[in-house]
Amino acid sequence: GAEAGPPYTDGPHLWENSGKMMLLHKLLKKLQERGSRVLIFCQMTRVLDILEDYCRLVGYQYCRIDGNTTGEARDSQMNEFNEEGSSKFVFLLSTRAGG
Repeated sequence: GAEAGPPYTDGPHLWENSGKMMLLHKLLKKLQERGSRVLIFCQMTRVLDILEDYCRLVGYQYCRIDGNTTGEARDSQMNEFNEEGSSKFVFLLSTRAGG
């Protein structure tokens, strides 16, 4: 990664060291201000790990499904995201989550 470590630290370097993350950071801020909600699909779960750290750091409520998610947890995450008035803003999904 971009940080020295271990131990690894959270901080704005999660998005400042990548042009794509900087764009995503700006885009998500605008979408949240408009009241939108976002699905982010990714093939690599390690990238989902980074996005999960990012969401936690900036305070976005999120759900996540990947190939290690059990069927019961998958249903729970989908229901939580789709619930009327849900506070979940981002749904992180692996394209290999199956289903």
